[in-house]
Amino acid sequence: MPLSLIYFIAPLDFILTFCHQKTLIFQIKVVTLRAKNLYIGKTKTLLTAKSFVTMKKIILSLFLAILAITATAQIKVEVSETVELLSILARTAGYPEYSMDLAGQYTTDTETWFAPYRQHAAVALAQDIRAKYGIGYERIMNMAVHLDIEKGKLALIGNRAELNNGVYNGWQNVDVDDFVEKLNQFYKDTRFHKFFEQHRAFYDEGIKNFETEVLPTFHQKWYAGFYGTEAPGQFHIVINFTYGRHNNGANRQLPGQPFEVFAIMGYQLNPATAQPQWFPDILIHEFNHSFVNPLLDNATNAALIEKVGQRLYTWSQPEMNNQAYNDWRIVINESVVRAAVFIYMKDNGLVSKQTLNDMFNEIWRNGFRWTPELVASLRYYANNRDKYKTLGDYYPEIAKCLEKYIIDEAGRMQNALK
Repeated sequence: MPLSLIYFIAPLDFILTFCHQKTLIFQIKVVTLRAKNLYIGKTKTLLTAKSFVTMKKIILSLFLAILAITATAQIKVEVSETVELLSILARTAGYPEYSMDLAGQYTTDTETWFAPYRQHAAVALAQDIRAKYGIGYERIMNMAVHLDIEKGKLALIGNRAELNNGVYNGWQNVDVDDFVEKLNQFYKDTRFHKFFEQHRAFYDEGIKNFETEVLPTFHQKWYAGFYGTEAPGQFHIVINFTYGRHNNGANRQLPGQPFEVFAIMGYQLNPATAQPQWFPDILIHEFNHSFVNPLLDNATNAALIEKVGQRLYTWSQPEMNNQAYNDWRIVINESVVRAAVFIYMKDNGLVSKQTLNDMFNEIWRNGFRWTPELVASLRYYANNRDKYKTLGDYYPEIAKCLEKYIIDEAGRMQNALK
């Protein structure tokens, strides 16, 4: 819960209360106004109408200032026991994306602890659902954020439909109750909680390093400004110490709670320094998804861009499939997000020659060869906000931009054959 400011204004009494919820882990320094300066006792003269209005303006200004502070302070970096549990299960089951083994001693400890359980029923089930239904990558992480551990037992939380529907989820053909039952047995048999607690100091050190090295480059306010809409929910950054170079997003909606967006950040050590190696643009990338993906959920937008998306997916299918991007909608969302990252980096003064070269290599290697055209299109949007209030307003132009890319590429080949 965010820091909240609650105030009550009456002709005789002013009450200013700051509530600090236990889940908040960051520190905010504010100038404290002593209660005696805010309280007007009953024995004193009533405020004049003018002074009363002035005081209300002061209180309102303070209220808005604190809201502005908390808007950027809500993000916390954390480790999740369910994320580590699902990741280690996937690693034990032989999922390549969870078997990069780039965490040094932690990887060694994981192998030593869990190797004896490779024949476990939960491991066999994990292997089966991957072979049959393609479960892996973000689908594993989406399950992880929909699990909670209470009194040593795992249970599903939130809306089960979030697992069963959508291009990013993919659990619709899996007996989820059976999966959770076997997962509980794996959790118990492997003494997973003991393993997790034994590595608490390691997790804390990784979190502290991320907060020092990466968070200063993250500017949450940019997103609402660029997209023209407020953040769709509460942001979380979860370090996944088993995920290596991989990263992805996940989300959930718990009853009575804000919509939650998770950036699952992989962990790897730099072989030259044996220190954690982070790539700030990855965090920027993952949070862009929470703004970009809902745009394609709009049926009108989907109809505009579907043919273009199918063509782009066909042209780059081998590269896309290697990244588990096996649907045209994923390709479109990933394309827009990558272009938006370039805009973010430029707007926040983070583009160096080396950074630009690394980012260009990434988009070319992974099949997103239309990114320069899309970046140019998004820059046009950014420079014409009087015409386009939100990126949703501009979405038809994104479809046109990518359609033009397809036409131009086909034309280049035709010209080459003349």
